Amino acid sequence: MKTAALITGLAVLAACGADGPPITPSVNTTVSVGSAGVQTSTGVTVRSGPVTVGASF
Repeated sequence: MKTAALITGLAVLAACGADGPPITPSVNTTVSVGSAGVQTSTGVTVRSGPVTVGASF
C-alpha cells in the first residue's frame, strides 16, 4: 500500500503544472471478493498529448 501511495503522490506532483498547464492523473481501483478472499488492484495513468504513462499494482 505504501508503494501505491508513493507512486500516486509522485504522479500528482509531476502533474502539478510547474512547467506548463496541469495534467490530471487518472486513478482506477478495483476490489474483488471471491473464494480466494479479497483482492485489490490500483492503476494510475497520466496522459499528456500523445504520451501516456501508467502503472498498475
